[in-house]
Amino acid sequence: MTARLMLTCLCDALYGEVGVATVRVLEHCGVRVEFDERQTCCGQPAFNAGDWKAAGPVAERCRQLFAPTTSKDAVYLVTPSGSCAAMCRHGYPMLGLEPLPMMELSEFLIDVLRLERWPLRGNRVARRRQVALHRSCHGRMLGLADQQEQLLRLVPGLDLAPLEQEEQCCGFGGAFSVTHGKISSGIGVEKLRNLLNSCAEAVVSGDMGCLIHLDGLIRRHGLNLKTLHISQVLAEALDS
Repeated sequence: MTARLMLTCLCDALYGEVGVATVRVLEHCGVRVEFDERQTCCGQPAFNAGDWKAAGPVAERCRQLFAPTTSKDAVYLVTPSGSCAAMCRHGYPMLGLEPLPMMELSEFLIDVLRLERWPLRGNRVARRRQVALHRSCHGRMLGLADQQEQLLRLVPGLDLAPLEQEEQCCGFGGAFSVTHGKISSGIGVEKLRNLLNSCAEAVVSGDMGCLIHLDGLIRRHGLNLKTLHISQVLAEALDS
């Protein structure tokens, strides 16, 4: 089985460790990872900003780069980003382009690989810690149910903290956080309030956009709360 990996703009610029963690997780599962270094943006920033004319050529290049190929091996398109997967599947048709069957990482691990334990080999005894799961808005667009929650419950030593208003947006919204900064920050602060009330030591998400927004607010307010991508949590369990 092969995964053709799409790493996002945020991953490339700010979250290189998420890309490394994603590859480690996939390879631990016995998946062959292909990474095309010609890849750039999926077109989502311009699309969300309303500049569909600019988004079109960027999206088309991405679509051509990841277009399905004939292969005897099962090939899946995988990305550690719900928002980019949503763009490829739902945004491209709105631009008049064929969608890409891009899968968010947790979708692939649960729905395709059917993981029932983590790690797959060995017995791990890990320090117990409590985390809260932030469900991104684009995850709902993809129709994600509890795949991310299932994955976290497989990790030794990890407890999921109950979170009030768990479906609430973090307030990022890409360009929205720039054009409507006060509203964006206000939504984010409310999310942080609920996270702090959960007594979790870290917030975990499958979207780096959400994480960078929450991390910025955490730093601004001097809060003691970590932000982690779900791939990082899974990769850390391989070392425990």
